[in-house]
Order: sequence, then structure tokens, then C-alpha cells
Amino acid sequence: MIAPCGINCGTCLAYLRDKNTCAGCWADNEHKRNYCTKCSIRFCESLDHNEAKLCNECPKFPCARMKHIDKRYRTKYNLSLIGNLQEINRIGLKEFLVLENIKWHCINCGGTICVHRGYCLDCHNIHGKKD
Repeated sequence: MIAPCGINCGTCLAYLRDKNTCAGCWADNEHKRNYCTKCSIRFCESLDHNEAKLCNECPKFPCARMKHIDKRYRTKYNLSLIGNLQEINRIGLKEFLVLENIKWHCINCGGTICVHRGYCLDCHNIHGKKD
């Protein structure tokens, strides 16, 4: 469930919403947002050419596209996608996913905190803090 750019699809608003749920970056899904279906990172020719699944596997990492989206996510959501990919390099994908499940787990209801909203979409608790 990790997109090529390093976002955890399981924390994405499109994945978590109740209606027209997106199945993640790797899935063929008619409910993806228009910008997702044309994502310049997901359909990057360098990833295709190198048969890489994640941008951190590309020899051009971090490219200008990655730096651009990373800046946007750091500014809007306090999350570095480049940092995510570097962490995957450091500890491996399996361990990264374990830590992601802990990080985005709502301790109030057990739901998932949405990276784009900053709160649990199930109980609307901010940052998963206990009420």
C-alpha cells in the first residue's frame, strides 16, 4: 500500500472515504481522482524503465518531481515523502509498514488517521488522541 512517492495509500483521504473509495496507487480503479490517474510520479518513465516500484529504487532519486511533491506534503501535511522513502531504505518496507500502522492508528476508536485531514475519519478525533 505504499505509493511510488512514499505515501501510505492507507492513510489517504481517497482511500479512507466511504463513497467512491480508491483502492490505492497500484490498483486500477475508476474512483481515483483525476490527478491520481495522471500522476507524473506513478507513471514516471524512469520507474518504468528501471522496473522500480518505489522512487527510492530509482537512480535519479530524489528527482525534481519528488522534491516538488515532498515540499507540498511537508508544508500542507507535515509529512516528508522523501523521508518515508529514506526510512524504507533504512529499515525495509515490512518494518516501515508496521511503524505506519502504529503512527496512523487512532487510539480513540481504532480507525485510521487521515494524512490529508489530520484526524480520524471514523470518530473525528484529532491526531488519534484519547478523548
